[in-house]
Amino acid sequence: MSRLLVVSNRLPVSVSRQRGEYAFTPSAGGLATGLASVAESLEMHWIGWPGMPSNRLSEAEREQMRAILGKDKLHPVFLTRREIEQYYYGFANKTIWPLFHYFALYALYEDFHWKAYVKVNQLFCDAIMEHAEPGDRIWVHDYQLMLLPEMLRQRLPEASIGFFLHIPFPSSEVFRTLPWRSEILNGILGADMVGFHTYDYVRHFLSSAARIEGVEHSLGRLIAHDRLVSADAFPMGIDYERYAAAAEAPEVQREVARIREKVGHPKIILSIDRLDYTKGIIERVEAFDLFLSENPEYRERVSMILLTVPSRSDIDRYRELRRRLEALVGRINGEHGTIGWSPIWYLYRWVPFDRLAALYSVADVALVTPLRDGMNLIAKEFIAVKTGTKGVLVLSEMAGAASELGEAIAVNPNNKRELVEAIQHALEMPADEQIQRNKRMQDRLSRYTVQRWARDFLDALDRTKEAQQRLVVKNLSPEAATRLVAEFRESTKRLLFLDYDGTLVRFFKKAEDAVPDPQLLELLRDLARSPDNTVVLVSGRDRNTLDTWFADVGVSLVAEHGGWVREAAEPWEPTVGMDSEWKGTIRPILDLYADRTPGSSVEEKDFALVWHVRGADAELAGLRRSELRDAVQDMTANLDVGVFEGDKIFEIKRTGVDKGRAVARWLQHGTWDFVLAIGDDYTDEDMFGALPPAAYSIKVGRGITKARFSVRSVFESRDLLARLTRS
Repeated sequence: MSRLLVVSNRLPVSVSRQRGEYAFTPSAGGLATGLASVAESLEMHWIGWPGMPSNRLSEAEREQMRAILGKDKLHPVFLTRREIEQYYYGFANKTIWPLFHYFALYALYEDFHWKAYVKVNQLFCDAIMEHAEPGDRIWVHDYQLMLLPEMLRQRLPEASIGFFLHIPFPSSEVFRTLPWRSEILNGILGADMVGFHTYDYVRHFLSSAARIEGVEHSLGRLIAHDRLVSADAFPMGIDYERYAAAAEAPEVQREVARIREKVGHPKIILSIDRLDYTKGIIERVEAFDLFLSENPEYRERVSMILLTVPSRSDIDRYRELRRRLEALVGRINGEHGTIGWSPIWYLYRWVPFDRLAALYSVADVALVTPLRDGMNLIAKEFIAVKTGTKGVLVLSEMAGAASELGEAIAVNPNNKRELVEAIQHALEMPADEQIQRNKRMQDRLSRYTVQRWARDFLDALDRTKEAQQRLVVKNLSPEAATRLVAEFRESTKRLLFLDYDGTLVRFFKKAEDAVPDPQLLELLRDLARSPDNTVVLVSGRDRNTLDTWFADVGVSLVAEHGGWVREAAEPWEPTVGMDSEWKGTIRPILDLYADRTPGSSVEEKDFALVWHVRGADAELAGLRRSELRDAVQDMTANLDVGVFEGDKIFEIKRTGVDKGRAVARWLQHGTWDFVLAIGDDYTDEDMFGALPPAAYSIKVGRGITKARFSVRSVFESRDLLARLTRS
């Protein structure tokens, strides 16, 4: 049976000590419920913090807790009180939580919080390594563990890793204000499959990856760290059947009777949330106050039940929010209340499922108006309980659930006037309309349950791993590298074709900065020094640049992707006839797009015009590239040129100029017993295609290629060449 390792900040049980004994309280959260269904078809282990600071536990007590939890395949990560304070209450909830919910002014940027966050993510990684086995799927959850996927990738390169973010991912303009933005992005990109609740969050993530890390995407797929990574939306559902059946349960009906006995029979507006500034609780209570002031006829005819669940009460901002809310509720009840009628019934506590379902059942209106929310399952739970009955959902446009629950009354939670009108609309909506709206939403919710959500994500993770295998070539394993070096050593007539940018040196934002370092020059001299070796640098650079850099190294040169060739110590020769008239037509168009795209530039070569966008905003460059493609398509139809798109470039060049034709010059005029070609981008595919079957062809990076092997980086390609010089 296959195994799934679920990793979250908390285990699905909370551990406490009562009278010297451990007490284990199961979690009724949506994640635990959803994964319970997939556990039926696979072996599921769960790794997380058990809820107790480890300061209180001796090593013997820790072992005892591990043994007890381990029986249920639960594995604790022990955290000290200080780690909890700085990692969870600190970085996770004083930095990430407010920033990702667009409360940037609330975000604190403390270096010691960040260091604690890194340390705890590493502790989780260490814990996973104790339990992970080959073939496991590892599913990491939420904003507390965003560094963990990449940490795991470093130690388990071939592992199947998923990551799901349960809160919003902010726009790139907000995300880029985070001092540790690159570390967070690269941490998430360690996963194979990245999931979000809505496509808006997917779009923000892809935009941030492109703008901050230069990782572009196509249809939700990215090539990051030489790996295919997928990002997609998986709107989390609920255990629909449980809520749909709840209203008829005797224990829930008894709770409904108790509520009616206390509250009476006015219409009930229900507000249920964790006490958090992102939930818009103050704003909705103020709107209810204004509604009562403007509609006095509703006094004694409507009451709000305001249930707030304690949350992060150790954080000052949350304590202040509670004080503000309770003062506001007291004022409203004092101003509007009468003997026998309270406008607001305020509860500050957690309630069990039966009482929660009863509140949903008894409510006429649910007011779910967060200022920003990743999903909000309360809205879905309310609708599920209303099977065949009346009830109106007023839902914030800023909640992830709004994209699924289109029949709800949608509101901007910051618009108090709109909230007041929505309350009146909800209270006066005809019963038939209420039932019809709810039926359409219930049909949707019953299909996409939390169980379906979990299965869909894991299926998408599996498909991504399969796609990785299809898209990448075989890695140059240590055994294959050893065989290559041995064949090189045994041969006497060797031909080496080497690309430059992305193969021998890393990419730079400014192309002129990619100057060969002394170590590279010495490496090439060592290779060229042997009379048995013919070394050819096959580059897209112009011939003057190549002369400046490599004239005295002893290698042959190919410039402009095959437009010019120069054998060692010989003059340059063009491979096709010189014709530059077409440039006069195309160059003004490229200049126009360079002017409209800050950070981009146009390079003119003898046989090509190249629009470089490495220094431009990735999203804008992608948009402009699409426009440019359309603009030049008709213009080049009758010209002897072709259009090519590579890594951060858009190139128009003479037909017949390619690396395949250039390297054929050497292949056809010699007898070689060892041929090696190394390159990294689309221009090198022509070179790989021209090689004899026995040749060693190596792509630097991942992707679809004609090469036989791949290496991950420039470092690996140079290391391989260095091994040849020692042969």
